[in-house]
Order: sequence, then structure tokens, then C-alpha cells
Amino acid sequence: MINLNIAHRRLASQQLTSTVFEKPEEVVRCLGAVQAQDYYGVLWALGLRMQKASADDVERAMAEGRIVRTHPMRGTWHFVAGEDIRWLLSLTAPRMIAGSASWYRRLELDDATIAASEQVIIRTLAGGKQLTRRELAAALERAGIATQELRLTFLMMRAELDGVVVSGARRGKQFTYALLDELVPAPRVLTRDEALAELVRRYFTGHGPATAQDFAWWSSLTVADARAGLALVGSDLASEVIDGQTYWFAPALPNGNIAVPITLLLPAYDEYTVAYKDRRAVVEQAHVKQTSYGLAPTIVVNGQVVGTWKRTVKGRSITIEPELFVPLSDAEGDALKDAVGRYGMFFGESVNFQKKDLTKQMEA
Repeated sequence: MINLNIAHRRLASQQLTSTVFEKPEEVVRCLGAVQAQDYYGVLWALGLRMQKASADDVERAMAEGRIVRTHPMRGTWHFVAGEDIRWLLSLTAPRMIAGSASWYRRLELDDATIAASEQVIIRTLAGGKQLTRRELAAALERAGIATQELRLTFLMMRAELDGVVVSGARRGKQFTYALLDELVPAPRVLTRDEALAELVRRYFTGHGPATAQDFAWWSSLTVADARAGLALVGSDLASEVIDGQTYWFAPALPNGNIAVPITLLLPAYDEYTVAYKDRRAVVEQAHVKQTSYGLAPTIVVNGQVVGTWKRTVKGRSITIEPELFVPLSDAEGDALKDAVGRYGMFFGESVNFQKKDLTKQMEA
């Protein structure tokens, strides 16, 4: 059952009702990390939480190392503020590496092979070079390190977890890798307790109200880590028991009252839907399968998932097709059209919105 109290307060903590942020790194720093395997989706996820943003602003921040794209948690891509990546990896990478131990054995990737591969990658990228996976695979093969099957995937992910590489600037539509030490030369260093407290504080401030179990799922750490971090941050966070569960959040978090319709066109894997183990506060049980448990691109009205949407690109034109689960009021329908217009402005493209289909669904 949807709890609108929780949903409305999360809209505020996630900077979706209003925001003061002007730079991508400010958004990423606030949230701690932002899931990023859907590349165009994550550009929009940051844009939604910024004032007067464009996709070019986000890509520029990545090219300059103000945000980095890598695999620090859950075995998937995330954006992390450049200044935070070292201490975050020091906290999360050990569990990620341990979780891949059986794959390392199966693929015959022992410590010596991994170390040798990372030295090849460092030599190949040194001096500011940014190369594709295929180019790095060729360099590894020349050095006698096989990359067939899944070996390349695990070698590159290990290089990310060891803090050797992150994503570089795109080359056309291809992604590249860059050396982390060259892109972010002055990392912030924290002890494990300091790093745990910082990540706990960021998560619950940028995602609250949320539970210790939500944090553990999101961070790839344990519930024991979550509780230890909560003890470390003390009065920096507030808590409240809702439906028998303890939720944590920033003490200054607004009560979440919504005066006018807030309609959002959220990308796939947006932090509003993906960042919680329990997503029942925003996704009705009846719509779980239709939304892939909130992982699909969703339409959200006043905190509640009311539909999905898909994007089709032809030339420099984008078509947005909504699929609504419930009818919208006139005000909500107008707000959705505004949200689509904002999406087009962010990417600098013209948008064809399927208004006829929307009208049929609204009147159903």
C-alpha cells in the first residue's frame, strides 16, 4: 500500500519538489551516488534535480572529473562526485570484490593476473589517453592477457573497484575509460568509520525517509553497517516509526505537503524508485510488474507512480509515448505535458508527445 506521507517527503529530500542545485556534482554529492547504467536516463535524472540544466552540462562535468561514472555498488554503473570516489570505494569495494571471488576462480583470474592487467591498463592510458573497451582489450591481448568470454568484463570492473579507471568522455556514441588518478588527482581520504558515517548521512539526507534495510540494499553494505553508521552520525539524522518500521531522514526535511500537482517524467532506474529495498511507498502492488518494480521509466504524480513511458529517437526528434495506469485530472495532464516539454529542452531536441493517446487514457 502506498504511504503518501513517505512518498511526499522523499520528493522533497530527493530535490524533486524544488532544488537550489545548479551543478551536477551538487546533486550527486547530495544523494551520495546516482545509478547510471541507462546513460541518457541518468543525464535526465540529474537534470530533474538542477536549475536550468542541460545534458551538455552533465556530460561536461563527467569529462572534467567533477562527477565520475564507475561501479562502486551493486555491480552496476553509478555517478559519484569525483572528490568522493576514493573513500566510497574504500568502503564498498571489499564486499564487491569478495562477492566476485567465485567468478575470478572460474575465469582463472588470480591476483597476479589482475595486478598485471591493471599495470597494462595504466601504461596504455597514461598521459591523458581515453580509450574504449575494445582498444583496452587489444592492449591486454598484446600483453598476453586473455580477454575472451567474461574475462574482460571482470578485469575492467576490478580495475574500477581498485580505483584504477573510471569512464572517460564519450567518443561519439562510444564510452571510453580514463585513469582515475589523472581525472581526479587529489582524492579525499577518510577512515572506514568516517566513510561509513558520511555515506549513511548522505543516503538518508538525500533519500529519506528510509530504513536501515533500504540503505544496506542500496549501498551493498550490511544492515549491521547501516546501524553502525546511524550510531556514528547521531543527531545529524532524525527518526520516526511508521507502520512499525523505523525510518531515518534529515531533521530539516519538510513535512511533504503538496499544494499543486507535481508531475514527473522519471527515467529508468531513477533514485526515487530504485534506491529502496521496499518500494511500496511509491509503487502500488497492482502495478509492480508493469513498472518492473519501479525500474522502468515512470510517470509520477504527487509521489505516486501512475504510469510508464518510452522514448523513441528519430533524427533530432524525440517521441514520448505514455502508458497510464489511472486517469489524470486536467491539471495533472497539463503538468505532464509541461514535464515532457522540460525533457525536450534539457536534451535540446524537439519532442513529439502522443497527446491523442494520453487523452484516451485520461478519459478511460
